[in-house]
This record gives sequence, structure tokens and C-alpha cells, in this order.
Amino acid sequence: MSKDELHNPKAGDLLISEPFLQDENFVRSVVLLCEHSEEGSFGLIINKPSILKLGELVEALDFLDKDVFVGGPVEQNTLHFIYIGERALEGSISLGENIWWGGDYDSLVDKLKLGLLDHDSVRFFLGYSGWGSEQLDDELSEETWIICRDKLDAQTFNFTPEELWRNLLKNMGGEFKVKANYPLDPRLN
Repeated sequence: MSKDELHNPKAGDLLISEPFLQDENFVRSVVLLCEHSEEGSFGLIINKPSILKLGELVEALDFLDKDVFVGGPVEQNTLHFIYIGERALEGSISLGENIWWGGDYDSLVDKLKLGLLDHDSVRFFLGYSGWGSEQLDDELSEETWIICRDKLDAQTFNFTPEELWRNLLKNMGGEFKVKANYPLDPRLN
């Protein structure tokens, strides 16, 4: 990836937190960037499950025994979803091949109830990760985040949340493979 690409994020990129990031909201996090523009950026942490189950939060989905993930520290009273499917729900935004963000919620519930959408192909999030205008660009310049481009596919969601951060870095190779093995505390390195 060129230097320009390292500092020009786009929807569908994965943002991998640098190994020694101290912000407790983002330690060893992988953020799926859903939107990036001059006004700001929006993403969802895809490897941080909460202690909540979906059925505890949404009565219409109480038939699903699914973990809800922490999407980020912003507006944690909002529910977001991404899903894998060949067809988009109305209003969904494409993030990669057959990977979609949001869309018509009622249609999603219907498809899940009727078995037209596999339960394992949907992930729900409370809150989101947000950046103001140029904030994410500044954090990228400070090397707080590593952009992982063209790696988002259905296989991304097959890793356990604990494995995802490390495996993405290892698969990027070179210096990133080394970073994958850094301890949480740099004093232990």
C-alpha cells in the first residue's frame, strides 16, 4: 500500500488500532469504516462483544441468541447492523463484496424470521465510533490506526473477536506481522 493510501481511508477499510493505544475504547480494536467524508467518519468496532444478548434489547429479535457488539463509545443507545448477503436490503450501503451496512430494519427482521437471511450473517452493534472533520486523518498521521484495505470479506467475521486484530496484522506481513505479537504493555516487550 502506498503512503497516500495509508492516509486516505474509505468506506470498507478496516482500521486496526496500533498495538500500544491506551484509549480503553479502542485497545486492540478493529473498526469497520462505514463512512468517511470531509464532514467526518463513522465506523463500527467489529471485534468487541458486549455482555448483552440481542433478545434482551430487541423484543422482535428475541428468537436470536446473538451477542451484541460494542460499535464504539458514541451514542451507545443506538443499534446498528451489518450483514453478509447477495442481495441488499432497501437503504443498505455496500462496504465490500456482499457486505452491507444498515438498511430497512423491518425487512431485516422479516428475512431473519423467515430464514431468508442466515442468523450468523448478521452482526448487531450498540453505539458507533465517530470522528469529526479531519479527526481521523489526524489520528492516521499520528499512526494511531493502521489501514487494512481490500481485506474485508465474509471470512473476516469467521475469526473470534480475540483473534481478529492479531490475524489481520499477521496477514498484512512485514512490519505488521511483527506488531501482531507485541504485548499490551510496551514495558514487557
